[in-house]
Amino acid sequence: MNSIPITMADALRTEFAREAATTRRLLERMPGDRMDWKPHEKSFSTGRLASHIVDCLGWADGIFTADELVMDPATYRPCLASSVDDLLQTFDRRVGHYQSLLAAASEDSMMQPWRLVLMGKVRFEKPRFEVFRDLTLNHLIHHRGQLTVYLRLLDVPLPWVYGPTADERM
Repeated sequence: MNSIPITMADALRTEFAREAATTRRLLERMPGDRMDWKPHEKSFSTGRLASHIVDCLGWADGIFTADELVMDPATYRPCLASSVDDLLQTFDRRVGHYQSLLAAASEDSMMQPWRLVLMGKVRFEKPRFEVFRDLTLNHLIHHRGQLTVYLRLLDVPLPWVYGPTADERM
């Protein structure tokens, strides 16, 4: 049996493309008239949560173009989409940009150390591929799961994620 060797960079490109497509299908379901809705007073609004999902993509830029991200919460300006169209346009632009960054990433660059510096302190240092998976992919997937709950509570039909939903069967 012949198997085709796959690199870490190839695996991340494939995973990113799949998760981005799944995320877009979910974001397309966002009800534009419910962007301010919250399931609880401590929760993000629907629009803020969806914008945060798009923000997760934004961190990939620093992961692939620098050896560290220096972040100060006082100066950080998160994505705040004003509409579903704005949200999808920003998402699509970022996905295209990061697909090109991933396409250019070598196996060696994926193994290089990368640091997160928060408020002047190094919070962690890990290989670039781990940071991309943790800060971008896993973070995006986590908040996408939250968004499915929000949409369910708003009675919005949910698309397939990793399999059929009660709204979309085989």
